[in-house]
Amino acid sequence: MPLFDIYISPDEPVYIISVVSRLVDIPVWTLRQLDKKGVVSPKRLGKKNRLYSLKDVRRLEYIHYLMEEKRVNIHGIKIIIEKEVK
Repeated sequence: MPLFDIYISPDEPVYIISVVSRLVDIPVWTLRQLDKKGVVSPKRLGKKNRLYSLKDVRRLEYIHYLMEEKRVNIHGIKIIIEKEVK
């Protein structure tokens, strides 16, 4: 049985929203709100389908930490993320 090593760039949008929801333990509706507020900007496939990259998933893991451990709301998360990017 051949073994394939496949490299996928961390910037490549490959994960659908339902998979990301399970990976980061954030409900789909919350992921949609994070997108709507501009906290995370997944790529679009057509008009409706969101595709997330590994970088997006990592950012969402941090967002989950802020939401669950630090009790920060979406508005506060957006401010924190914007300040960290600068």
